[in-house]
Amino acid sequence: MLLRLLAALPFIGILLGVPFFNRVEPLVLGMPFVLAWIVLWVVLTACIMALVYRLDPANRTAADQAGEVRS
Repeated sequence: MLLRLLAALPFIGILLGVPFFNRVEPLVLGMPFVLAWIVLWVVLTACIMALVYRLDPANRTAADQAGEVRS
């Protein structure tokens, strides 16, 4: 359940957030605010998907499941 909510977060952030933040001012790093919002969500999407991959039990190795420390 948590993984699905995390995976849906970028979709919600970009799709539902853009209409609320659709303005040119203020400029963020020289970009209009709406473009900065989209760039932020692209970066956050990569981080969130890495977290989802890390937390997904299907991606765990036998060593991780047994609690062993890899060297």
